[in-house]
Amino acid sequence: MRAFTASLRLLVVGGGISYRALFVGTTPSMFVGTLLVGPVLQLLFFVYLGRQLQVADDTFYILGNAVLAVSNACVIGGTMAVANERRYGTLGVVLLSPRSRALLWTGRALPYTANGLFVTVFVLACGALLLGLRIPPGAVPGLLLALLAAALSGSAFGLALGALGLRFRDVFVVSNVAGALLLLLTGANVPPGTLPGWLAAVGRFLPLTHAARAARAFVTDTGAGVREGLRQSATEYAVGLGYLLAAVLLLRCFEHGSRARATLDTL
Repeated sequence: MRAFTASLRLLVVGGGISYRALFVGTTPSMFVGTLLVGPVLQLLFFVYLGRQLQVADDTFYILGNAVLAVSNACVIGGTMAVANERRYGTLGVVLLSPRSRALLWTGRALPYTANGLFVTVFVLACGALLLGLRIPPGAVPGLLLALLAAALSGSAFGLALGALGLRFRDVFVVSNVAGALLLLLTGANVPPGTLPGWLAAVGRFLPLTHAARAARAFVTDTGAGVREGLRQSATEYAVGLGYLLAAVLLLRCFEHGSRARATLDTL
């Protein structure tokens, strides 16, 4: 029991302290502007663009961009959780810790998951208030399940990208490219049927893809829609677990490489 409590403390408290330390200089205006205002403006842009092009209805874009809103909070945040440890010179202390690496790094991603869930719910609420999206009351639990899946898989994906921060000097180039891929290939704004087959296939292995499909299925509030939503949500959780395992393995591999070379700057 004591070991479980210690592990839980490392996971939750350790992740919270790390989050606070890395973002101690962040002001409320930066948080609001970057994580709240930006995704809402993106939502409005794609909704009105969709109306002009008549590719899909408002519901398609509102739900897609609500799910996509986790990319800044979770994907980029998860990347920074690892990459900024080296940037600010604290990575050596982290790697000297005798505690479980899986718990240590997973705890780093938890605050960004909470951030992402808050942001995506906020964007969805703005879509409902500003654009008249109607969400059946019975669809709310399933929708929250899909949004949580998006936040978790996005954070795991960001952690995997952040692992590259132990190998590359400028990992944020990678995260920016990943953000563009999520925008184009997850089906949040571009219907998968309009993409070339190989691009649509790539999108199925990216985070947020199945969460966006699940959210749209749940909002239909039919028996078939609920079943499809549950299936897509389960797939999204599986994708997130895959990226989390990849992140832990990459971090372990790069850490061993750093120890072998007696340097944390592995280039």
